[in-house]
Amino acid sequence: MTETAVYAAGGVVWRIVEGKLRVLLIHRTKYRDITLPKGKVDPGEMLAETAVREIHEETGIRVALGVPVGVSRYRLPSKRTKIVHYWAAEATQAAIRSSAFVPNKEIAALEWVSPKKALKRLSYPVDTEIMETFLRLVDESVLRTFPVVVLRHGKAVPREEWKGKDAARPLAPRGRKQADSIVGPLLAFGVRTVVSSPAVRCVKTVAPLAAALGRQVETTKLISQDAWEDGKSDARTVIGDRVRARVPAVLCSHGPVLPDILNELALATGTLRGSYLGSASALETGAFSVVHLSVENPGSGIVTIETHAPKV
Repeated sequence: MTETAVYAAGGVVWRIVEGKLRVLLIHRTKYRDITLPKGKVDPGEMLAETAVREIHEETGIRVALGVPVGVSRYRLPSKRTKIVHYWAAEATQAAIRSSAFVPNKEIAALEWVSPKKALKRLSYPVDTEIMETFLRLVDESVLRTFPVVVLRHGKAVPREEWKGKDAARPLAPRGRKQADSIVGPLLAFGVRTVVSSPAVRCVKTVAPLAAALGRQVETTKLISQDAWEDGKSDARTVIGDRVRARVPAVLCSHGPVLPDILNELALATGTLRGSYLGSASALETGAFSVVHLSVENPGSGIVTIETHAPKV
């Protein structure tokens, strides 16, 4: 019988200092090593939440996640496999100033170094591989990104059990749990704008997130299922607004509408369309895809897409 894997998450935290790129290394007290901030998943957490929490706990710096930069796998002394997911994460000047880090029994010191120096100083080959993936983003000039998150509403009461209009169909108990469970992960990606189909099941899915942000849900019929069924949906306009705004946003819509939304994201950014768009739009209820776009040049194409299944 094989032991279950141990999951963890972390990040390559970066900043620009006087025009030069610097990355953050941590010196661990117990292990006397130099590594990247990371830690194990807490019960009920999604990996993105873990990455943000662990970076903050180990460095005092609050970040929003950027592009994923790889997964490392290695054997623990217990013979279990540890699987660590990493994201690039920019440390803003405000976040650094707010850090209350002091050396402690876990972390002896933090060190900002050039990527070239980081490759030499990291203690483990698996960390070096993550840093090399990160540097490819730098070489491609797509390090600073913003996300457009495409979310399918939570599980709704079945149509056959609902007597009223379809747009008024509410979330099922599982859907309400999903609505609560996505708050942490979407905050981890720095989402600040919440856009939704006006259908009750969509608005209620993003209501807890909007409440956590202290913002209103912006509703638009252009990505509603009713408009889609009537041939009046217009994902192009909605996506155009989001790409021009360059603000981290979530769009909550319906299964049949999601392929149009992903397709318009590809068109708006000059991205070659392919089967990956179908995978990113074929979401189960409560699942979401994070589409990362370049801040400096969003027309340069989708940097990457990651898809997250619901926790509940």
